[in-house]
Amino acid sequence: MDLTTWLSLVAVCVMGAISPGPSLAVILRVSVSQSPLHGVLAAITHGLGIGFWAFLTLQGLAILMAKHQGLFSVLTVLGGVYLAWLGLKAWRYAGQGKEINVEGVRSSYWDSARDGLMIAVLNPKIALFFLALFSQLIPTNMDVLIKFQLWATVVVIDSGWYIIVALLLAGGPVLSWLRRHTVWVDRSMGGILMLLGLKVVIGAFFLS
Repeated sequence: MDLTTWLSLVAVCVMGAISPGPSLAVILRVSVSQSPLHGVLAAITHGLGIGFWAFLTLQGLAILMAKHQGLFSVLTVLGGVYLAWLGLKAWRYAGQGKEINVEGVRSSYWDSARDGLMIAVLNPKIALFFLALFSQLIPTNMDVLIKFQLWATVVVIDSGWYIIVALLLAGGPVLSWLRRHTVWVDRSMGGILMLLGLKVVIGAFFLS
């Protein structure tokens, strides 16, 4: 892959990663209500979830999914339901993660890693994003090395961005304010996630 094509891919992936959405909401909530390390784990698994869709796209399976709108709709609805479930959990347990330390957090590292992974895996729109991206930038006669370079670029950029988000919340006045108002932060984030999930589900039925 030539450098110009790779830099174009990097630029598009960076813009996609930093755009606000459900993933950012989930990583923010994990980082604030639990700990920065929980946020980092969620960021890494989120990047692997993004890599899952990139891999499927590179293997041509995303094209098959795009032709079967029923499968796309089912995955979209599942993603919306999962978002709403995360929001409901955030609202229900608002403030119970206030004392943030490694031993005393309410949620396990596994829970945070699972949430980061699932919020990416249950978003089939990512596959269509990569389908459009790769079809424009990537030659059809890719060898295994180029595919790995593409996959690694996508995973590193996405994980790297959300790791930065999690670590930036590790200290400073912003995090202090958030922790002092953790009940309302949790409820606000929970409300946002539930609204996002409802929007996804309604949109899936409306567009189907």
